[in-house]
Amino acid sequence: MTGPTTPQGEVLVHVFGRTDVGRTREHNEDTFAVADLTTMNASLQPEVRTHRVGPRGSLFLVADGMGGAAAGEVASAMAAEIILSEVERRWSSASSDDPEIFAHALRAATEVANTKIHHYASSNPEHRGMGTTATIAGFLGDTLFVCQVGDSRAYLVRDGVASQITKDQSLTQKLVEAGDMTAEEAEVSERRNIILQALGPEPVVRVDLTSQQVKRGDVLILCSDGLSGQVRASEIVEIVTSEPDLVAVCKKLIDLANENGGPDNITVVAARFDGAGLSETSAETVAHRVYRGSQEQRATVPMERDSIPVSAVEEQDPSTAPTLETTPAARPAPRPSPRGSLPKPAFQPAKGTAEIAPAAAVRAKLPPPPPAGGRMDRSALRFVFGTIALLLLGYYVVTWLRS
Repeated sequence: MTGPTTPQGEVLVHVFGRTDVGRTREHNEDTFAVADLTTMNASLQPEVRTHRVGPRGSLFLVADGMGGAAAGEVASAMAAEIILSEVERRWSSASSDDPEIFAHALRAATEVANTKIHHYASSNPEHRGMGTTATIAGFLGDTLFVCQVGDSRAYLVRDGVASQITKDQSLTQKLVEAGDMTAEEAEVSERRNIILQALGPEPVVRVDLTSQQVKRGDVLILCSDGLSGQVRASEIVEIVTSEPDLVAVCKKLIDLANENGGPDNITVVAARFDGAGLSETSAETVAHRVYRGSQEQRATVPMERDSIPVSAVEEQDPSTAPTLETTPAARPAPRPSPRGSLPKPAFQPAKGTAEIAPAAAVRAKLPPPPPAGGRMDRSALRFVFGTIALLLLGYYVVTWLRS
C-alpha cells in the first residue's frame, strides 16, 4: 500500500477533550489523551488544541477502566501512558513515514499495553482482573487509523450524519449481528454492559484495526459508553453541527448525558479536520472498514520483549488466537435510565470534570513500580509466616513435654 494522495497544503486539527464522573459514580475511571506526534506534545495546551499535522501525525485516545475499587482507574491510565510511550518509541524513530508502518505501530502499542496491564494485574492480587477499553485514533496524511478493544466508540460526523466507525466488542453486538436482537433492543438490554474484550484480563488480545479517509470539515468523536449509552447519534450530530466551538461541543455532550441520567463516567474527545491539504470530497463512504496491510510491512515493526514473557507479545496467528467469545468481561452495570421514559432532571453542575489530560497527569495515576528485587505474593508471605508459627509452636510444645 502506498501513502494516501492529498491536495497540496497544510492539514489542521482542532481538538478538545473532557471527562466527567457522571451522577452516580464515586470516582472517575476514564482516561483520555490527545497528542501531536510530531512534537510529542501530549496535552490540551493551545499549541495542541489547534495544530498543523506534521509528518508524524496526531493521536487521540479514550479508555474506560473497570475492575472495582481504583483498579479501573489504574488500568485506563496505564493504557494511555503505555500506548503514548510505545507509539513515540516505535513511530518517532521509524526510518519512513509510511502510513502502513504507522498503522501497525498503533496496533503493536495496543498489544504491548494489554501485555503490561495483564502482567501488572497478575503480579498484584488486589488488582487481579482489572482491565480497560481502548479506542485509539491515529491521524496521518488524510487517513484515520483506529485501534479498537472493548466498547468505547469512534464516530465520524460528515454531511449531517454521525457514522460509527468502530464496532462494539460486546455481547449485544454479537447478538445483533447474529439476528437474535435488534439494535433498538440492544440499547436497553440488561446485557449491554458485557464486553467480550478489554486490555488486561487476558494475556492476548485481538485488536480491531480499521481505516477511514477524512475530508475537510469532518469531525471525529471518541467517547466512552457513559456518553454513547445515553446520547443518540442524531443528538451528537445536532450538537456538532450547531456548535463550532469544540470546547462547547464536549460540554454540551456531557451535559446531555448527565441530563439523561449520567449513570457512568462520561468522556469525549472531539477533533475537527481542516486545511487545504484535505479534499472537500471523498471517494470512501464512512463505515467500519477493516485495515488490511501487507504482512511483509507488518514484520518491519519491531516487537520489544523487555522483561515481558515472549509468548505474550509475539504476533498471533488468527487461527490460534482466542475468539472474542472466550473472554467475556462484565463491567459494573450502571443504574438503568431508559431514554424518554423519565422526565429529565434539572441541570446540576458537572462533578469531577477534567478538561486537560497531559502526560504528567496520566502518569500521576499510575501505581509505583515494584522494588527491583520483585514483590512476593501475599499468599506466599502468609504461607511463610504460618510455617514459622507452626514450627515455633511445635518447639514450645516439645520443650514443655520434656520439662
